[in-house]
Amino acid sequence: MGALLNSTKIHIPSEIREAFKGAADLIYPYRCAVCGRVSDTEDRFSDYNNLHQKLYGTEADLHICGNCLSSLNWHNEDSRWFLCLSNPIENDPYPGLALFMPFSYSGIVEQAVPRIKFGKKIELARLFGCILGSFVELEKIKADLVVPIPLSQKRLEERGFNQAAEIAYPIAKINNLPYAGDLLVRTRDTNRQAEIRDISKRANNVVGAFAVSNSWDVTGLTVILVDDVATTGSTLHEAATALKKAGADKVLCVAFAGNRQVKNAEPF
Repeated sequence: MGALLNSTKIHIPSEIREAFKGAADLIYPYRCAVCGRVSDTEDRFSDYNNLHQKLYGTEADLHICGNCLSSLNWHNEDSRWFLCLSNPIENDPYPGLALFMPFSYSGIVEQAVPRIKFGKKIELARLFGCILGSFVELEKIKADLVVPIPLSQKRLEERGFNQAAEIAYPIAKINNLPYAGDLLVRTRDTNRQAEIRDISKRANNVVGAFAVSNSWDVTGLTVILVDDVATTGSTLHEAATALKKAGADKVLCVAFAGNRQVKNAEPF
């Protein structure tokens, strides 16, 4: 009998499989948005739900397991500031541009970012924005506007939302700053930076890709420029350069995560 069971595939009708799945969902109704395992941290999200209610008018539809939540580790206080460009360039129009980035692109962040971009987990982006907004508040960073890196219209239609905008919005609200979601525009479509390995090609890919909307005047303003992940920093640097050309006094680049080793000795 044992040999027969081991060698025979048992077909379970789809309606029975769905019934089992439905019963399991009743017992364990919440799945982690990052790893898919059963979420066991619902009681830890009361404060976040309250904040989400204030920001968006609804409770957060977000569930994360304890294992993923506990692996969200941030850099030490003296290791969150970097030069925006990982590789400085000659004749840089904006040398010394600072980047504030409190998390490494590893662990839960490395798992979560593709789920945000390609799995449309907008709630994860909002959580990251609230966390990053709290770090900006903790650093006592002063500015006049919060601006996200824009997506091209084509990419926005594919994804349904701009993850940088979802991160930037709570940063603005938590720090009582105006949110300028339409200030920067893409002047052309670019290839996905993540698919380009060569550093110089990454930089060339975004040259001239951003401009300040005619409906905004940034003359003399200090701007917080936000993206989800910074790798070489080329995208943030090009957007910051466009802001400076338009008259902005200062630009601070802020990203949730990235992989960097060299700190900026004199941050923003």
